[in-house]
Formats: sequence, structure tokens, C-alpha cells
Amino acid sequence: MQDKQGLLNLKVSAPPHLHAGSSTRSVMTDVIIALAPAGIYGVYNFGWRALLIIILSVVSAVLAEAGAQKALGRKVTITDMSAAVTGLLVAYNLPPSVPFWMPVIGSVIAVVLIKQCFGGLGRNFMNPALAARAILLASWTGMMSGAAFTQPLHADIVSGATPLAAAAGQYSLARLFIGNIPGTIGETSKLLLLLGAGYLLLRKVISWRIPATFIGTAFILFWIASGRVSGAYDALYQLLSGGLILGACFMATDYSSSPVTKVGQLIMGVGCGALLFIIRVFNTSYPEGCTYAILLMNLCVPLIERVTRPRVYGEVKKHA
Repeated sequence: MQDKQGLLNLKVSAPPHLHAGSSTRSVMTDVIIALAPAGIYGVYNFGWRALLIIILSVVSAVLAEAGAQKALGRKVTITDMSAAVTGLLVAYNLPPSVPFWMPVIGSVIAVVLIKQCFGGLGRNFMNPALAARAILLASWTGMMSGAAFTQPLHADIVSGATPLAAAAGQYSLARLFIGNIPGTIGETSKLLLLLGAGYLLLRKVISWRIPATFIGTAFILFWIASGRVSGAYDALYQLLSGGLILGACFMATDYSSSPVTKVGQLIMGVGCGALLFIIRVFNTSYPEGCTYAILLMNLCVPLIERVTRPRVYGEVKKHA
């Protein structure tokens, strides 16, 4: 921008410096739109408890962000919708049978401990919602591991084995894809999650690299592990069970805790898929694996970016 004398004025500010008409608020709004169908289906599938858990989680996340920012002397930025997205993802990772204080604690952990204590939006080193889920799972394993399942809205919640904990083949692939199964509130309908991910891809909010390599790596490894030519069924059963699709499309792609380089994103996806496979196959006490696979790769992001950063041309080589 030039002044009246034709001189170039530069304003120094924090990155990113270039954008294509997008803002944090618009990006987060797109994420909420993409997540909405899966959440609506979760309420249809599990009833009013699921809706109340979502509301409590989102409201708690927004209030926790405002309170933490005021306490730390920072500008309150709850209008950017990032706290709402965090609260929504916390709720999606909870079974509908958890007590109502649990989404509140989960959202406070995600926003205050994982996000604000490390500097706020863009500075968290791991996905806040998944970190909160891991802490809740370690603290209240029985409540977090309990599966629940209902029929639409009017029915009471009853217990039932999740597809990963149930005997292989108990649920058809079609039923797993549509989502008429037990599980957490936002993970059951893979159809709606993939439609939401497609929306984000069209809006260029996320890249295909992490979701595609995450899902593809897991599929190939489970197919090989089956030891059968027809092992594609077993691999698809694994892909459509648990939180793999939700994690691959909406949490492994978190801007702050995933690599910015293209090669780094491919490494991130492959690493997540491989770790998920290892945890599901070799850890019989916890069949899910998606949470810890993504969190472990989040910790590797600084190293990944260091080894995949592009060469700086024109830099003078230092001599010893």
C-alpha cells in the first residue's frame, strides 16, 4: 500500500500474510457446516441426550475460551468460532451415555489446557478435542468406553457392543456406512462424514493428502493382515468402524497440529494409518486407536516439517 508521496508502507503482523478472502471465522463456519449432518444424525440415532451433550460441550468451550483469554489478558476472540468447533468435536467423541458433566470437563480441558495454555489459536501442538478425549478416557475409562445405541429420538439408550468390540461381521458394511450402529455421537455415519469432508475439499478448507493417505494406508495394512484375497471386506469393516473417518477428515487435518508442507502431510497421513493399524491389531484392551495415532503424529509434526521444508535458494552456506 502506498502513501501520498508514493512510498511503500509495510505493516508488520503475525502470519499468515496472504489469503484468498478467507478468515478464521469463515473457515470455522465451513467446518461447522461440514460437521452438522453427522451431528444431526447422531441426535436422530441417540436421542435427546446427544443433543444436550452437544449443547453443553459447545457452550462450555466458548465460555472457557472467553474466561481463559480474560484471565490471561488476551483479546477475547470467541466470535472466530474456533472454540465452537472444538466443543463440537469434543461432543462428537463422546458416547451419548456419559454424564452431563463430562462434556463440560472435556471442553474446558481442550480449550484451556491444550489450546490457551500454549498460546491460543494456531499455537496448540496437538488437536485439542482428541487430547481431551484421551484424558477423559484415561480418567473415566468405563464411562468413555461404554457403548450406547438407540432407535430414533423417543427411545431410551441401551447398551451394545461397538463394531470394533463386537464379533466380526455382526454389522453389515451398509449399516456401518449409513451409521445405524452404536458408537460416539458424531462418528457413526460415515456417509455424512464423507459428504462433509467433500464439502471442505470443495471449499479448499482442507487438503486431500492427510485423509487420503490415512485411510489408504489403514486399508492396505488391514487387507495385508487379513492374509486372504478377499481381505478387502475385513479392511473395509475396519475403515467403517470406530472414529477413523471422523479423525482422518476432521482432526488429523487440524491446521495447528498438522504439517504445512505437502510431503509432510503425506507422511502425517501414512503415519496415522500405520499407528492406527498397530494399535488396533496388537492392543486388545483398546480396539479403537485413532485418538492415539493422531496425537502421536501431532508430536512428530515439528520433526516432519524440519525434514520436509523446501530448500531456501540464494542462502549463503555457512563455513565451519
